[in-house]
Amino acid sequence: MAILSIQSRVVSGYVGNAAAVPILQRLGHTVWPIDSVVFSNHPAQGSFRGRATPSTDIAELLEGLEDRGLFTHCDALLSGYLGSAETGQLVKDNAERVRSGNGSARWFCDPVMGDNGEFYVSSGIPEFFRDHALSSADVILPNSFEASFLSGIEIESIDTAVKAATVLIDKGPDIVVITGIRAGAAIGAIAATAQGIWRCNAPTVDVPASGAGDIFSALFVGQFLISSEITTALRHAVSGAYAILQATAEAGAADLNLISALPKLHQISHFPLETIR
Repeated sequence: MAILSIQSRVVSGYVGNAAAVPILQRLGHTVWPIDSVVFSNHPAQGSFRGRATPSTDIAELLEGLEDRGLFTHCDALLSGYLGSAETGQLVKDNAERVRSGNGSARWFCDPVMGDNGEFYVSSGIPEFFRDHALSSADVILPNSFEASFLSGIEIESIDTAVKAATVLIDKGPDIVVITGIRAGAAIGAIAATAQGIWRCNAPTVDVPASGAGDIFSALFVGQFLISSEITTALRHAVSGAYAILQATAEAGAADLNLISALPKLHQISHFPLETIR
């Protein structure tokens, strides 16, 4: 299947499209990446160089795809770190065009804006996700901090995560996946629809985690497009992200040890799934 992926890009390391593209390709998909920013490395590592891609440049690339009729062949739009609120509006508008060209296409929105109690994006982006993207996206994949902001419910436990997911479902998306939910020595995610809520946990791995959310989103989207099963996609994403983090720990790497872990994505042992309701 073909996926339009609008995310960040780093030259060194694996976040945004640098992480999503090899994962999605490994799962057998065609990927059309557009980079919302291009940085030398992840800003969390300290000094970095690079800049956001002007929204006019992104618009031109999208128009080029549409001119060639590719939106009719696009099965999913995956968005992540945007760089600016203007780029967010472009993503929303083009998600609608993609769905007009292919009625079964979905917008998978990873509302990247912060973590650990802090925002790290430009002004206007959190409000864009809350006021515009949430009601338009088919699937959203926030972490716990982002889901707390979008829902207005502080996530401190699995119970509050379930409440937040229920609120978010009522705001528009068909599927809500909340990641980074801690439970003792485990960390996991829940997937929610109007029909049910499921949970999958994995042991925590003490490694630099820049890009962990991006690999989770790519794994979930890639498997969901294959199976059309939310529970299968959730287990695959949690288990695949754990395999990549574990490979990083074994290598003692400062960045995700993604490439060496890719062959394991078809061989991972899946963690058990719990039906919450």
